[in-house]
Amino acid sequence: MVRSPLTLAALATAAVPGLDVVQVRLHGTVARSRGASGAFESALLIDRDDRALIIRVPASQAAETEQSADLVALRALTVGNRSRLPFDVPQFVGQAPLSGTRAVVYEFLEGDSFDADALTGHAGVSGSIGRAIAAVHSLPTAFVGTAGLPQQSAQECRTGTITLIDRAATTGYLPAAILRRWEQATDDDGLWQFAPCVVHGSLSADSFLITDDSVSGVLGWSALSVGDPARDLHWLLSSRGAAGETAVASYASARQGNDPRITQRAMLYAELELARWLLHGTDTRSQGIVDDAVAMLDGLVDNVHQATSHPLSPATGPILDVAGVESMLKSTPRGIPRRDLGGSMHTDAYNLSEFGGEFEDDDETGSGSGPGSSSSSSADDATTGALDTVGDTAFSRTDDQARTRSSSE
Repeated sequence: MVRSPLTLAALATAAVPGLDVVQVRLHGTVARSRGASGAFESALLIDRDDRALIIRVPASQAAETEQSADLVALRALTVGNRSRLPFDVPQFVGQAPLSGTRAVVYEFLEGDSFDADALTGHAGVSGSIGRAIAAVHSLPTAFVGTAGLPQQSAQECRTGTITLIDRAATTGYLPAAILRRWEQATDDDGLWQFAPCVVHGSLSADSFLITDDSVSGVLGWSALSVGDPARDLHWLLSSRGAAGETAVASYASARQGNDPRITQRAMLYAELELARWLLHGTDTRSQGIVDDAVAMLDGLVDNVHQATSHPLSPATGPILDVAGVESMLKSTPRGIPRRDLGGSMHTDAYNLSEFGGEFEDDDETGSGSGPGSSSSSSADDATTGALDTVGDTAFSRTDDQARTRSSSE
C-alpha cells in the first residue's frame, strides 16, 4: 500500500516527540507516480519552526537492511568526524516502529542534484567533488572498527575482486579477452599496493547535493567502511562530462598522489559493474538482462582492442591515465543499476531488492530478497487542523530542495 501524506506525518510525530508538522507532501517516486514501486515511502515535512525534515519507510526487506546500515554509519559519523568534512551529512532525528520495520526521520539537506554527465561537466563542481571524496578518505580509520563497520585490507579487496571475476567466468558468457584483461589486473601485485582508508562505499552522482557550484551534502552512507579508495572513484570514469578528469586530479592533489595506481583500479571496478549485471541476470534467470550484459561486454571488448595502449596492468603496456580511461569508457553502454541506494533519501526512486544480492560485497554470493511491491492507492489529501498536504505548485518553499534527480535508475 501507499501511505497518505497525513499517515506519514502522523508517523513522524510519533518518531519525534513534540514535532508540530504544518505542511507535508509525498516525496520521490510516489509523488511522481502513484503506486510506483520504490525502495521507500517518503514525505517531506515542514514543522512549526520552518524546519524541513524527511520521513522514510522501507518498502522491502532490502530497503530495511540498507536503512539500518545507513543509521549505523550516521551514528559513527560523530560531530568530530563531521567537522572534518567540507559538506553536510544527514542527521538522524527520530524513529518509530511500524509493522516489523520502522519509520525514520532525518533532517532534510538543501542542495540540487544532477546526473553524472551534468555533475562532472562543470570544472568548479568537479573540483569540489574530488576534494569532497578526498576528505572522506582522510578521515581517521579507528572509528570504523569501533562502530563495527566492515574493514578490508588491500589483499582482501583483491581477493574479493578475484572471487567476483571467477563467478562471472563460470557463467560462460565472459569474453576471453575481458577475462584475460581482468586476470592480468588481479595478478599484478603492484596494482594492489595501497593503504586502505575510510570509504563511502557507494558513491554515484546521486550521492551529491550541490549548492553554489560546490558539494554541500553527501547522502547514502550505508556502505561506509575501510577499504579500497578506488571504489569511490570508479563512477567518475563512466561520466561523459569533460571535467571528470578535474575531479580525479583534484582528488589526487588533495591526497598528495599517495596511490599512483588508483585510476587503474577504479577503471577495473567500473568494468566489473558489467560482471555484476551479468551475474544478476544469471541469478534471476533473466535472459533479457543476460543478453544486455553480453552486449555491453562485447562493446568493452571492442573498446579494449581500440585502446591497446591503455591496459589495466603495466605488464602488457604503459600505465593508464585518466584521459585514457575516459576515452575507453566513452562508448561503453551505461545504465547498469548500482548496488547502493546512495541518493535515495532524496529520490527513493527504485527498489533495491529488484537487483538481488549480486550487489553485495564481491566475495559474497547471497541472492538477496525478492522485489518489494506496493499497490496503487489514492492518497488522503484532506486538510486536518494546522496540517496541510500540498502539491508541488503550492509547496514552492522547498521545490528546489526536492528537485527530482536525473539519473539512470
